[in-house]
Amino acid sequence: MVTEVTSTPAAGLLRGVVDCVDRGRLEARLNSGASLRIKFGVDPSAPDIHLGHAVPLFLLRRWQEAGHLPILIIGDYTARIGDPTGRSATRPQLTAAEVAENTETYLRQLYAVVDEGSVELHYQSEWYGDFGLDRVLELARSTTVAQLLQRSDFDQRMNSQQAIGVHELFYPLLQGYDSVAIRADVELGGTDQLFNLLRGREVQQAYGMAPQDVITVPLLVGVDGVRKMSKSLGNAVAVSDPADQQYGKLMSAPDSVTLRYLELLTDTPTRELERLRTGLEAGTIHPRDLKAEMAGRVVELFHGKDGAAAAAAEFERVFRGRELPSDVSEIFLPAEPIEARDLLVLTKMASSRSEAGRLISQGAVRIDGVRLEGREERLVPRDGSILKVGPRRVVRLRSS
Repeated sequence: MVTEVTSTPAAGLLRGVVDCVDRGRLEARLNSGASLRIKFGVDPSAPDIHLGHAVPLFLLRRWQEAGHLPILIIGDYTARIGDPTGRSATRPQLTAAEVAENTETYLRQLYAVVDEGSVELHYQSEWYGDFGLDRVLELARSTTVAQLLQRSDFDQRMNSQQAIGVHELFYPLLQGYDSVAIRADVELGGTDQLFNLLRGREVQQAYGMAPQDVITVPLLVGVDGVRKMSKSLGNAVAVSDPADQQYGKLMSAPDSVTLRYLELLTDTPTRELERLRTGLEAGTIHPRDLKAEMAGRVVELFHGKDGAAAAAAEFERVFRGRELPSDVSEIFLPAEPIEARDLLVLTKMASSRSEAGRLISQGAVRIDGVRLEGREERLVPRDGSILKVGPRRVVRLRSS
């Protein structure tokens, strides 16, 4: 259950929080005015982040504005292992070069939410770069195999006779030792990270430190309104998306997610959220108007007021007036037959043939207003034809 908000300093900083361990101690420290070191670790396993990844960042910014110090840890070692959370098989290991490249892009997007000037940034390599075998064995003694195998991911893989690498067992230990290295008071993560965050408390105690408090935030549902936001599921809004794309994707979401997005992705006051909820239930607030307000507030965070206003105006022009976007790109293709899936990949409307097939099966692809029915359908692009995927992505085909 999501935390109820009262008027205390702690309540404002725990808004939207799901798990809170040790809640009593943490609330007391927050209400006392103490400045805390709040740890947030990221594995740069991919270059782009979406709004689901940004949920803890918005909470981190709230803590930052209240005078607490965010300690950002780049998992340049754990990223090479791969977090086993939610995995049914061992993740492929990343190279140091891949991690470095992803980190650069990730930080640029992260600092779009959190103030870079008030962050203490660390890389795991600062302490693991010269971590000798004696220290590895000392860390290993901080927990037991039985404790590590309690995590549901490992239990499921063992029951299905899927391999578990020994290096994967070290993942929560390495993440836990990060809390020792930076002397964390609090650690923040998603609900799927609770096991790893609790291990950090145990590792700190094994090293004679007071255990960190732990807070988790919910996983954000995607714009389909059903599944967790994920790029692979096609229901994500990327932090790096242009303003018009962010706005359009948010407006495509069902009305049921509007208040949740306002709560987790904006600074809309709690009393205002309750007023909006009451208005929706009473019918005095139109769901579409509220969704437009939500979309504008979220886009403004990344593109400013002017960017959000322009995106809203473009959306109204295109979708209310049934006009084409003002910046339709053109793709030149040879005038020869091409399979529909290959056409989507070639025009970058899909990242793979499998994604293209899924879009076609969902009825999301149209050429000149006619829906494509078969994923293996072959067609000859006509000069000037309009290819649309969903309501927002449009490209004009040209014959070369």
